[in-house]
Amino acid sequence: MPSKFKKSRKKNRSNHKPACHQVEDSSAVLKSIRMFSANPLLMGFLGIEIASHYDLFDDPQIGFDVPFVARVDIAMEPSNIFHFIGLYFNHMAVGEHLPGMLQVNAVTPWHSSLRGRLTPEQLHMWREARARYNARGFAKDPVGLVEFISYNCTEGLGNSVTTELLIPAVVLDDARNRKPLFIHLIAVAGTLFYAPSIMTCLEYLNLYIRADVQNQLYLRAKMTKQDREAICAAGRNEDALPVRILRKKMEREHLYANILMQNGQVQPKTRYPFYFFLVFVFGCLFWVFAH
Repeated sequence: MPSKFKKSRKKNRSNHKPACHQVEDSSAVLKSIRMFSANPLLMGFLGIEIASHYDLFDDPQIGFDVPFVARVDIAMEPSNIFHFIGLYFNHMAVGEHLPGMLQVNAVTPWHSSLRGRLTPEQLHMWREARARYNARGFAKDPVGLVEFISYNCTEGLGNSVTTELLIPAVVLDDARNRKPLFIHLIAVAGTLFYAPSIMTCLEYLNLYIRADVQNQLYLRAKMTKQDREAICAAGRNEDALPVRILRKKMEREHLYANILMQNGQVQPKTRYPFYFFLVFVFGCLFWVFAH
């Protein structure tokens, strides 16, 4: 999938705690965003997400006469869920050198009232993409822009990468008709069918990335100090923007459902059943990738 990137620095106007530190090298995050955008399966799931948010089914102008634009908040998380739990509950034994992976924390559409905020460069990027896809025979498929944003818990600064996104008609039809997505994550429980939705698409997308233990998607990298601090800050119930986005993700996805906060600790009655549940889930994910 061809794409062009526009990098910039974003300013988060939210209040940040004094514990935040200077931004570390962001090259690993930017590389992961490029690998994500080059993967047609991952971008296909993202297309379903965006189509579900927008009225792409009813408005013939969006994606053709004017671009659809979506903000995608991404972050690096530990590839080992137990490391995530350790950071969240501030266990010092977790260590500093943690292997991480890209995760999609939120997808936010820019509605018509916000499209005027597009930069001239973004408009030029979209018009070039629209013309190119028209010439290649995709004149009936909507084209828009996706802005990947990675905020660090520092001075409100973050990285922004904008790329184009074509949503094929088949993806749009699946989202419109809510055709079930075949997911065989837990084969012992039988065949599971989920209708495309904001929750199931993002959750499956993140589980798919998490299950890539051999890094075939090239979305894994060492976590930075700021990556770790964002998770620790979520455990402390801080209010910085990356922390709020992470907590929303934890509320949305089943993997985090039993991480409960009570005086800075997991509630004893849920700790061990939760760990057994995680072992079961990751055993199933390993089986899926092995087959």
